[in-house]
Amino acid sequence: MVRLMKTGLIYCPKREGFKSPEKRWKKIAKCLEEHGIEYDLIQSENAQSVERLVSMLIHNGYDDIIICGGDAALCDAVNCLMREEKDVRERVVLSVIPNGLMNDFAAFWGLTENDIKLAVESIATRRIKKIDAGCLIYTDKEGNKQNRYFLNCINIGLVAGIQRLRTETRKIFWSRKVSYVISLVLLLFQRMFWKMEYTINYETEQHRVMTMCIGSALGFGQTPNAVPYNGMIDITVMRNSAFTQIFSAIALFLRGKILNHKMILPYRCHDITIKVPKSTPVSIDGHSFSNIDTSTDPMKIIVEQEAINFIIEK
Repeated sequence: MVRLMKTGLIYCPKREGFKSPEKRWKKIAKCLEEHGIEYDLIQSENAQSVERLVSMLIHNGYDDIIICGGDAALCDAVNCLMREEKDVRERVVLSVIPNGLMNDFAAFWGLTENDIKLAVESIATRRIKKIDAGCLIYTDKEGNKQNRYFLNCINIGLVAGIQRLRTETRKIFWSRKVSYVISLVLLLFQRMFWKMEYTINYETEQHRVMTMCIGSALGFGQTPNAVPYNGMIDITVMRNSAFTQIFSAIALFLRGKILNHKMILPYRCHDITIKVPKSTPVSIDGHSFSNIDTSTDPMKIIVEQEAINFIIEK
């Protein structure tokens, strides 16, 4: 058996309809065994436990941490790691086996939920790349300065609202497809536009915005040209559109050509500052976020370049 230094695996079970998470785990465990990967297994009790478990592994000397989960679990792991000293971040290596509701960051590297073997082979090969960590700097509603890191993207507005509704409906309906359809129906009764002010490359703009995506990777298809290793972020802003134009935007999005829509403003930059109205939906790598107050200080998004050691596709 090959020992990949000291390896810990955090398994985040995914409940979807009548599919058994235990059955999927058996497939993953069998594949890990076939590739000679030894690891210590910890199962997360809930979505809030990942950061605590990652911290426990780090402080117990684990060098490789495998996240068997989705974008949100990876985001939690990165936030835990970024709170550590630089020498710890240099030592610890993250990897992922896609197993979440959203696996967009894994998809950037060609890893999919249906191809367990490729993800495990990549871990066994241990091809490490230093990747960027995006950082949201904001003031919370209690007036305290906070940081939150991300790997894939931050959404503000409509898409963040959809993700929030999906999270809420998933508590009632286990099926991903059912919760998505119900979220779209509920969205008809939600606010669709927000007045936003943002500064990019020393230029300030104001628009009525339907949705904004700040991406370091694919951004669920909204920032298709972003890469998490160039020290920059891609930004897609969809301005106030006629109802018919929304459908044309969706059609382009499904074809992977969202940037061609005339109501889309694309940017690439090192940082952005944003002011939004209160209660504007915000999501960070799929996590719904509601504790941001831009009434006094705007939120700022920057990039910490080559901050994370990450195992990529073999």
